[in-house]
Amino acid sequence: MSEITVEAFNELISTELPWASELNMHATEIGEGTATVVVPFAKKMLRPGGTILGPMQMFLADACMYAVLLSKIGPVKLAVTTNLNTNFLRKPEPVDLIAKGEIIKLGKRLAVMGVDVYSAGSDDMVAHVTGTYSIPPR
Repeated sequence: MSEITVEAFNELISTELPWASELNMHATEIGEGTATVVVPFAKKMLRPGGTILGPMQMFLADACMYAVLLSKIGPVKLAVTTNLNTNFLRKPEPVDLIAKGEIIKLGKRLAVMGVDVYSAGSDDMVAHVTGTYSIPPR
């Protein structure tokens, strides 16, 4: 069972992460050690050449990792990213971006997660992201 619900995570985005809320980023699924987070497409996400900004894909993946971690440890606000590695695989289409993440290893102080990013309507990954979060002492 997940330690945070979709509704509680989306409320956290709304109240604590206004920049994510402004983009209407939201979780659609959260399971035990898994999460799916979506950012709806907006023209301001495009860079020259008509592709979605790399930092937008990284931003979405990081938010997904946060949801994955909170699904295991509950709403710990001071859990923070300590490492993020992104492999851009193909040009994302100008549509919603979907991130699907899972826990790889959960320790007492560090958590390692993986996230696959997709363009809505496609099964082809546009980015693969791994990251580490620091978990504050309880």
